[in-house]
Amino acid sequence: MSWKIEEARQHFNDLIQAVEKEPQMIYRQNQLVAVVVEAEAFQKFMQWQQQQSQRPLAQAFAELRQLCAEENYTLEIPNRSDRPNPFA
Repeated sequence: MSWKIEEARQHFNDLIQAVEKEPQMIYRQNQLVAVVVEAEAFQKFMQWQQQQSQRPLAQAFAELRQLCAEENYTLEIPNRSDRPNPFA
C-alpha cells in the first residue's frame, strides 16, 4: 500500500499495523521518499549489508575471476599508451 506523507502522519497507527502484511511506501508529490518495513526485515537487511561491507576487495576479484573462468570469458586489456599530461 502507498501513503502520502500527510496521510501517514494522520493514520500512523494504521500504517504500523499494515506493515505486518507488507512494506508501506510513503510518497511526497508522487516521489517515493520512505518505506516502512517490519523490524525483522530491517534487521536482516542490516546483517546482509554488514556482511557485504566486510567482504575484502580481493575476495570480490576472486569471485570475478571464477565467474570469468566458468563462462570462458577473457577480459581484453588494451596496450598501455601515454597521454599528454598538462601538469607535467
